[in-house]
Amino acid sequence: MDTAAPFDLTQLMTDLAAKAKAGAEALRLAGPQARTQLILSAAKHIRAQQDAILSANAADVEAASQKGLSSAMVERLVLNPDRVEAMARGLEEVAALPDPVGKELARWERPNGLDIARVSTPIGVIGIIYESRPNVTADAAALCIRSSNGAILRTGSEALNSAKAIFVAFEQAFAEVDLPAAVQLVPTADRDAVGLLLGGLNEAVNLIIPRGGKSLVARVQAEARVPVLAHLEGLNHTYVHAEADTDKAVSIVLNAKMRRVSVCGATETLLIDKAVAETLLPRIALALIEKGCELRGDEAARAIQPMVAAAEDDWRTEYLDKILAVRVVNGLGEAVAHIRTYGTEHTEAIITEDPEAAEAFLNEVDSAIVIWNASTQFADGGEFGLGAEIGIATGRMHARGPVGAEQLTTFKYVVRGSGQTRP
Repeated sequence: MDTAAPFDLTQLMTDLAAKAKAGAEALRLAGPQARTQLILSAAKHIRAQQDAILSANAADVEAASQKGLSSAMVERLVLNPDRVEAMARGLEEVAALPDPVGKELARWERPNGLDIARVSTPIGVIGIIYESRPNVTADAAALCIRSSNGAILRTGSEALNSAKAIFVAFEQAFAEVDLPAAVQLVPTADRDAVGLLLGGLNEAVNLIIPRGGKSLVARVQAEARVPVLAHLEGLNHTYVHAEADTDKAVSIVLNAKMRRVSVCGATETLLIDKAVAETLLPRIALALIEKGCELRGDEAARAIQPMVAAAEDDWRTEYLDKILAVRVVNGLGEAVAHIRTYGTEHTEAIITEDPEAAEAFLNEVDSAIVIWNASTQFADGGEFGLGAEIGIATGRMHARGPVGAEQLTTFKYVVRGSGQTRP
């Protein structure tokens, strides 16, 4: 007869939130050096546990393959020794960042003698919900530690074994520096855990960050009872302008699409100027096709290069796969109009040798990241010098673009007086 106590998910989540909140306060008071040492310790333990992490990841990958997940989803999930080492190095880069907490952002004195300062401070406890990227466990934990926030990490079921193995390194690090664990991992794949997290867990959770597909983000935005810092899909565009350098155009488009098709910075739509499409599109298409990319084009593109006919949905699809939509546009204005109509305000790029056209594009396109003569795959916190990122925020409140440690702070006002009273 099974006499085990019934599993109480609500109690589990409430306990995780209480631990994260208490740990965050201890972390803040411990000071920047302790936070640095904690992150470095986690990097050390990740390296030491590489075999255990890879073994857990292999189990996740096998289960994902048996479930019939797409090749792009499986690719997101896979770890190897190089990726584990990159994870550890990323933590070291976060540890080397300037501590963003307690920084004086502005200071002024009022005519009555009051000294007022605006000072950066942690947000509190952050619920981070993500899907199949195991490295997010390490990145999110490290960034929350660097910014002195508590965190409750909830990964998708397909990456749970990998996340647990990675999280052991952080448990060991907290024990090593003798601090209560400000970062907690939800140890179950129970979907109801997400609903409890979105409810705020008795006001212990101050912010939710979803990192995943459209359906996950939509659910979070619809159900959350606490503020949300959204990471929406990356329906990114690269526009080849009439004054583009041919070699740059081929190289950048190939990298922007094919370096890693499953990342949110991958280009999903190629816009090519009518003035150069006839000569340049075949070269770009050949480079992509040789790498196994399927092209789906409008009528003008298909008149130049054989490819599948694009449907309306192709302009609205984040493929995360070896598929690229192609449209021929008549000038910069038409390119910008297409991006405004179909884009998700994530990342857009222009390839041109005309600085005036480039500046017009950078000014007129109001996505979180706009790029001139470089691949959209640079849409990454590590590439921005942030050490790591929790995601690319596509909203317009609090933070946009890569969300690193600095973006995980808010501020308070510190007022110093000498006996003033208000008349």
